[in-house]
Amino acid sequence: QVQLVESGGGLVQAGGSLRLSCVASGSWFAITDMGWYRQAPGNQRELVATISSSGSSNYEDSVKGRFTISRDNAKNTMYLQMNSLKPGDTAVYYCNAYYLRLRYTPTQSAWGQGTQVTVSS
Repeated sequence: QVQLVESGGGLVQAGGSLRLSCVASGSWFAITDMGWYRQAPGNQRELVATISSSGSSNYEDSVKGRFTISRDNAKNTMYLQMNSLKPGDTAVYYCNAYYLRLRYTPTQSAWGQGTQVTVSS
């Protein structure tokens, strides 16, 4: 069982920066892929960035070059460094992780509760 807790959201002006953190706790055999998602009012939840257990990352086009996803497996923590923030980045940001609770079990998914990021113009 994995619990995810995000932190680091807040209110910033356009052009500013924030760093989101996601800490995993509980027990698991392995956490594989992790990612950040976001959901703005009236919109569907969208994938922002993903990172594999080895550190390979992918980004949604609109954040490419501005956001950096990383993870510290020793600390069970994933980060999203957000620079050059735009009002369009305003959303609730969610941490997601795929994991195996036990070996030889199907991959499961865990979600954090979300953290609000608001970018003013």
